[in-house]
Amino acid sequence: MKKLVIVVAAVMLLSMPFMAAAGAVRISVAQFVEHPALDAVLKGFQDDLKENGTPAEYQIHNAQANMATAQQIGSQIMGEAPDLILTIATPTSQAVAQAMKKAPHMRNTPLLFTAVTDPVVAGLVKDLDRPGGNITGVSDQLPVDQHMAGLKRFVPQLKNLGVLYNAGEANSKITVKRMIVAGSQMGFTVVEATVSKSADVYQAAQSLVGRVDAIFVPTDNTVVTALEAAVKVCTQSKVPLFCADVDSVARGAVAAMGFDYYKHGIQTGAMARRILAGAAPADTPVESQKELQLHINLKSAKAMGVSVSDDVIASADKVYQ
Repeated sequence: MKKLVIVVAAVMLLSMPFMAAAGAVRISVAQFVEHPALDAVLKGFQDDLKENGTPAEYQIHNAQANMATAQQIGSQIMGEAPDLILTIATPTSQAVAQAMKKAPHMRNTPLLFTAVTDPVVAGLVKDLDRPGGNITGVSDQLPVDQHMAGLKRFVPQLKNLGVLYNAGEANSKITVKRMIVAGSQMGFTVVEATVSKSADVYQAAQSLVGRVDAIFVPTDNTVVTALEAAVKVCTQSKVPLFCADVDSVARGAVAAMGFDYYKHGIQTGAMARRILAGAAPADTPVESQKELQLHINLKSAKAMGVSVSDDVIASADKVYQ
């Protein structure tokens, strides 16, 4: 009987507001999946608040790349009634925003999204400069033209570029459309290979072998979670793999010209502090990270048959040997 009471109490707590120490801000976090880039966002956010004297206590939820779980988390957060909600990645941001529409008591609670490619297309805000409502945040929309130009520094004769992504992720669909446009302007064709879950990544990567000169992975949560599968295929087939986030370079991609997602989190934390101090989300423009970094993995480049020139190496912000 004693054990049963404990279990029931634990379940009940899931739908109740959580308690925080006196003076601490109560923050519910919804993250779509665990991988280094998104984990770095959360770490940067937490470090910014801590280092700037904003005590906070967190309820952290992770959907593990499952949209149904993300929707359940959205409903759960409505029961927690936090002071602020942080959503990391597009799918969880959409799920929590939908849950808020059904929870009148939460409509004045600020929701900050981060690592979202296009918040307008995702239905999170009406306008980037004047979001309206109680939602705003920081976008990680890729400067695709710069990415593609940077990639051609490694593969000058690029004719066919494979792209691995989950067609169910709105952020990835937007990026691929822009890649196709950039490719037509730069003289190469984009060859798509889609997945619906992380377990599909290995087979999808194999489907591109023999058809492309290189493979690119955008900031796609599903594919990045299983990046090592793509790295294995590209190493075996000598097809260079490039990514949009620098955290993936340490995991085996040849290179990435992308955001530092830890800094992305810090930027989101600074926005949270302004809103907690009284700024209205409706009038707080959506921000984006402008600073790009180039990371190169020379070991992966050699394994995948890529020769990296000295001038490209010299221009890198970080080089893995």
